[in-house]
Amino acid sequence: MHKQSLEMIELELAILIRRVTSGTTNKKLWNLDRSAYLLLHRIATKGAAGVKVLAGEFQLDISTVSRQASALEQKGYLYKIPDPLDGRAYSFEITEQGTKELNDYKRARIERVTELLNDWTEEEKKVFGELLKRFNQAHFYLR
Repeated sequence: MHKQSLEMIELELAILIRRVTSGTTNKKLWNLDRSAYLLLHRIATKGAAGVKVLAGEFQLDISTVSRQASALEQKGYLYKIPDPLDGRAYSFEITEQGTKELNDYKRARIERVTELLNDWTEEEKKVFGELLKRFNQAHFYLR
């Protein structure tokens, strides 16, 4: 791939992120940051998980994930489940409040993407989604 193509992709990804998360009056888009959204989404879809598992899936340091999960716990979005085999270990589970916040945030993001792709055909949306999924799966473990 030519350097020019890589530079175009890098810039377009930055613009994509900016456009999806700004340019709207919907305040729900600012309630969760990207890391909070991804942590809540992972736990909501795949179930309770400990910090080590989450760090491995997100390819982050344990301390980073621990800090992010603790912040979500303080907001009432996650709670700890003690590990019956190891009294020091625990997993995080999503709360009702966390589920509501996640669903509201996801709905707001989908509304924003719908606005941005309003004049695209279903086939164009499908191809774009498939290419983004392929890109993310090739470079990011979590799915």
